[in-house]
Amino acid sequence: MANNLFFVAFLFIVTTLALAMADEPYNSQLLKGSVACVDCPQDFDLSGVQVLVKCDKVKKLAVTYTQEDGTFITELPSDESIKSEKPSNCMAKIMGGPHQLFVSSKDAFAPVIANARESSGSFFTTAKPLGFYSTCPLKGKCIAKDNGFASSKTVDFPLPREWGLAPSSYYIPFIPIIGIP
Repeated sequence: MANNLFFVAFLFIVTTLALAMADEPYNSQLLKGSVACVDCPQDFDLSGVQVLVKCDKVKKLAVTYTQEDGTFITELPSDESIKSEKPSNCMAKIMGGPHQLFVSSKDAFAPVIANARESSGSFFTTAKPLGFYSTCPLKGKCIAKDNGFASSKTVDFPLPREWGLAPSSYYIPFIPIIGIP
């Protein structure tokens, strides 16, 4: 009985490995880029800055984080159904970091271009480093952009504890509609 279980487990592992190796070769397109802090000291730690990569006609996004020196490496987003040799109009954008970053609109985006040093065509880079500031560059005139979210404050009417009800904010905004077929 033990030999049969061992044989079945061995067959399963061998079959899984054979199927994994039989797949078509993995052709990835890597993006190597960097971020730069405009007003930081020379030895500033640039790790943890989030970078988003988006390509035209591709539904997926690629998100990566920078290393200490500000460099990042990620695979360009691609749809499995569409295999193209050259990605179409990809852009990289700074999304945020471990601390508040100030990013101007001209430095927030960078187009993705083919790496001139690589002839294989599978390595790409950003046209320029993505730049940001660690402090407000406009002498206190930095205003947060309204992102369309309203306040999340609720109305909470005091109810007697003896009634044993949940806080009123759980059910006051709800107005039931009864009688509509």
